[in-house]
Order: sequence, then C-alpha cells, then structure tokens
Amino acid sequence: MNKEILQNISVLYVEDEIEVREFTSKLLSSLVKKVHSAENGLEGLDLFKLNINEIDLIVTDINMPKMDGLEMCSLIRELNKDIPIVITSAHNDPSFLKKAINVGVSTYAMKPIDLYQLVESMIKAIEPIYLKRKLEEMNISLETRVDNEIQKIKSILDSQDNIVLLSNKTTIKNVNKRFLEFFNITSIEEFINTSKNIFDYFIEDYGFISKSILKDYPCYYEYIKSLKEVNRIVKMKNLNDEERIFTINIDNYDDVNDFYVLSLTDVTELKEKSNLLEYQASHDNLTGLYNRNKFNSLFEKEIRRGIRYDNELSLVLFDIDFFKKVNDEHGHQAGDEVLKEIANIVSKSVREHDTVVRWGGEEFLILLPETNAEGSRVVAEKIRSTIYENSLTALNLNVTASFGVCAIKEDDTGSSFISRTDEALYEAKRTGRNKVVVK
Repeated sequence: MNKEILQNISVLYVEDEIEVREFTSKLLSSLVKKVHSAENGLEGLDLFKLNINEIDLIVTDINMPKMDGLEMCSLIRELNKDIPIVITSAHNDPSFLKKAINVGVSTYAMKPIDLYQLVESMIKAIEPIYLKRKLEEMNISLETRVDNEIQKIKSILDSQDNIVLLSNKTTIKNVNKRFLEFFNITSIEEFINTSKNIFDYFIEDYGFISKSILKDYPCYYEYIKSLKEVNRIVKMKNLNDEERIFTINIDNYDDVNDFYVLSLTDVTELKEKSNLLEYQASHDNLTGLYNRNKFNSLFEKEIRRGIRYDNELSLVLFDIDFFKKVNDEHGHQAGDEVLKEIANIVSKSVREHDTVVRWGGEEFLILLPETNAEGSRVVAEKIRSTIYENSLTALNLNVTASFGVCAIKEDDTGSSFISRTDEALYEAKRTGRNKVVVK
C-alpha cells in the first residue's frame, strides 16, 4: 500500500453506528493526516462545507438517519465534482448501483468493514487524483510532452508501491521500477521487444481476467474499467515463476480517452489465505452457495436493519420434489448434479445482494432484502418455472420444486420468520407440489 498517499490526505468519515465509527476513525487516524467524523449525512455535509478546502476523500455509509450517504454525496458533488468517494455497504443491488454511478462514487468496501479492504479502496479512490495532481503540478501533458518530461514522470511512477504503467490503446509508453523488477527487465524497450502490452501475461484461470476474455473487446482498458472492482482480478508470474494475484485500477488522464494509467496491486496473500479460509467456512462444498453458518451470520443483522429502517425483507424456502427418487433410480452422483444445476438456476435468477443458501439436503433458502411478499413470489415463480421447463443433467431428468414465501412482520424473530416460511413450503407440498405458496 502507498502509505505516502494516505499520510497526506484528510478524510471525511460518515457512519451512524457509533461503535463502528469510533473504532474505524481511530484506526484511520493512524494512517491519514486527519479524520473528520460525522454520524449522519446532514452532519457530514455541514462538516464538508466547513472544511471544503481541506478534505481530500469521503468514506461514508449509505443507510443513515436524517440524510443518507448517497444524498449527502450528491450535494457534496455540487460543491466539488472531483472529490473521490468510497462507500461502505452490505448491499449491491441495481438501484443502489445506479444511484452510486449517478453520484460518481469511486469505489466501495463491503460491510462488515475489513480494515485492509477499506484502506485498499481508499488508496484506489485517491491514487489517480494524487498522481494527476503531481503531474499537473509539473505542468505535464501526457499526450504531447511525455517524451520531454520522461524523467519527471518516472520519478512519480517509481514512488508507487504498485506496478504502474502508462499506455495508449495499443502500446505501453512508460512503466515504474516495480514493473521492471516484476518482469526482471532493465528497460521498457526490453519488454516491448517481446510484447506491446501486459495483457499477454495474464494467466488463464477461472474467475480471473485473461487474454481469451479480452479478445472479444476492441479496447481492453475500457472493458476492464467497466467491470466491478471485485471482478478486476488477474494472475501473472513473477521472475521466480511464481503466480501472483493482482487487482487492477485503470484511469484516463488529461481527459484523453485513449491514454491510460494502469495500476496493479498485489493481493496474493489476502486472496489465497484469508479469502480461501473464509470461502471454505461460509460456502457449501457441492453447490458453491452459502451454507447455514454464513446465513446465520447475516440473517439477524438483516432483520435488525429491516426493522430499524423500515425496509421490506422476504424469505423463499424451496424443496426439490421427490428428490429421494432421483437418488434411488439414478444414483447419488446424478442427484448431486441436479443440486448443482438448480443452484446455478437460482443464482442467475436473483440479484447480487440477495443471499442464496443450501439449507439442507435438497432444500434451498433465499433471503431477499428490500423485497415484499409479491416481489418474492415473482422471484420464486421464475425459479419454479425454469426448473419445471428444463431437463437437468446429461440424463435429461425432469424435476419440480415446491416453494414457500414469507415477508417479515414487525413482531418476527429470526426463528418465527423461518418457521412461517417453512409452513408455507409445507402447504405447497401438501396441496400438490410444484407450486408457490405465500404466507
């Protein structure tokens, strides 16, 4: 991480949960020049106005009383259209994304807050502006004066801990010291003699950006920029032939759309250790869906959030009809394939911030925030009909599923909420199966 950038910025941090705000503010104060903290969007807006020439970066929650984070950021954008914004949120639905894009949010960190991820997001948000300011201070035009000012640019690039390169749409123009060290070369000319771009070195692997994916897009840089932050991940081999994992940040400079600064941050240890352990602890090995442990850690928090902010919340619980017959007649391997294909159908039928869980042997549960009973019934019916209308596995098996749907009530506990949904599922099975029952 580039600590030099953090040490020279002031941050406005807005969070309505007092324990989270105090803990995170204290930690950020040890990394940045100054932290201005506020407990809601209205207070945050007033603080920004009082310190408009000092604050360099905004970190804010979304759901808050008095004024939410996006409304605050929208008003701040009227005062400063360029200030970078990092949002902290547990959700990522389409309407939220549209609002965030309209406001001009730079990046986000998922809740519960992981300090490493938050700081990484802050750096990614402020880094392009920091570099741009440095370049502007030296009055450099990256298009017309890069050759004359090469040493000045190089000194800026070499100060970065990340791998950084400057490129037009086809050819790399300059790189920093970390780039040369990673590829074990002495000059950019040596690199260009073998390849005009870095994309040739992206390793093919599931879940990572590779050359085979990029080949379908006329401009690789623009395609990568369009991806969500969590999907901008690549693998490359270093001089010791070791695979390293990087996140990518891409920015245009001087408002020139075909000149790019690409920054790669090494997150190998984070991905291969922390994320792997977390994935194994929170996911079902067969389907890749969340398991009950993960659901339990999210459920009560969603209930509290729904009641606190008067948000709608629904559950869908469904069961594969006569699944034992599939296992008995075709074997457990065929049964496992049915479960995996149904898990894939469900995942494609819900929003990103919905939670899909393998609830039991052949039972699945879906938690739908900000969704009423009718909305959840529509989702359940879509999944039911897709399962019914498609043959599954290489054996072309036809299966059906029964669904129970419930919306949360004011006096619900987690246990009563699930129990009512289970009763709706039981009624669907008792009254004929292959149907959706709403309680």
